[in-house]
Amino acid sequence: MTAFLMRRLANYVVLCLVATFLAFSLASLTFNPLASFAERTPPPPAEVVAAKRLELRLDEPIPTRFTGWLGGVTKGDFGTTVTGTDISSELVSRVGVSLRLFLIGTTVGVFAGVIIGVASAIRQYKFSDYAATLFSFVLLSTPVFVLAQLLKYGGLQLNEAAGTTVLYFQGEATPSFQGSAGAALLDRLQHFVLPTLAIALPLVALYSRYQRSAMLDVLGSDFLRTAQAKGLTRRKALFKHGLRTALIPMATLFAFGFGLLITGSTFTERIFGWYGMGDWFVYGVQQQDTHIVATVTLFVAVLILISGWLSDVLYAALDPRIRVS
Repeated sequence: MTAFLMRRLANYVVLCLVATFLAFSLASLTFNPLASFAERTPPPPAEVVAAKRLELRLDEPIPTRFTGWLGGVTKGDFGTTVTGTDISSELVSRVGVSLRLFLIGTTVGVFAGVIIGVASAIRQYKFSDYAATLFSFVLLSTPVFVLAQLLKYGGLQLNEAAGTTVLYFQGEATPSFQGSAGAALLDRLQHFVLPTLAIALPLVALYSRYQRSAMLDVLGSDFLRTAQAKGLTRRKALFKHGLRTALIPMATLFAFGFGLLITGSTFTERIFGWYGMGDWFVYGVQQQDTHIVATVTLFVAVLILISGWLSDVLYAALDPRIRVS
């Protein structure tokens, strides 16, 4: 088991470096970081532009620039933005925002999706199954930015009905909030509910469909009938053997889905004013900043690396047929 996991980890590290290099190269080939200087009125002196070009090492070959940037990354230095802002300090705050938002949203979405999917499979063609199917299809066909606006409208109606502010729509917390620790925590929760729902609800719809299909494949299997024939009740056989088997093909989907969600939920971050990695990636593209794009790509690649490695661990734990040396 250990040797297998270490080999997989080594493969993921190589893929992580390749993905980051490709992103760095593509950004370097297509971006013009000095374009913003030309748009200034009055334009800066030629020597200022030349100094900036030298600072950004734009005349060096891409592999050389990437090697130098990666060498700084190994020391915790991700370089500076086009405007001279330190990326490392910005990275810490951005990562914290994204992880706080998406870890809870993804956890809620995955667990709720699995429960609904399993229940739908067990009660196939019953009213609850049809209701869950309709709920899932409506959510899956609703764009994220529309869903976010609907949630904001629902929160507004809730506030009007309650006669006070129950939910907030912008930011992580109220600016310059003054109050006790408990009041501060409540304030953050009030800001947290709507963006978390915007992330969790589509995941509930997606994972419930996959889990229902996987569970239906298991319900008619021979090993489940054998377990019941040996004396296990249907409920115990379903949860001890059926659910465990049905979760096996979902393990990879769970793991890699989280890594891709970070940059895939830019709309959620921007609509609700949570300035995380997805929002930063869009900003980096707008500013034609290679270092920001490469940093976000590296972060997502590392996240997928960890997720993929954990999916291997989960897969091996769920499937006893796996034999590795």
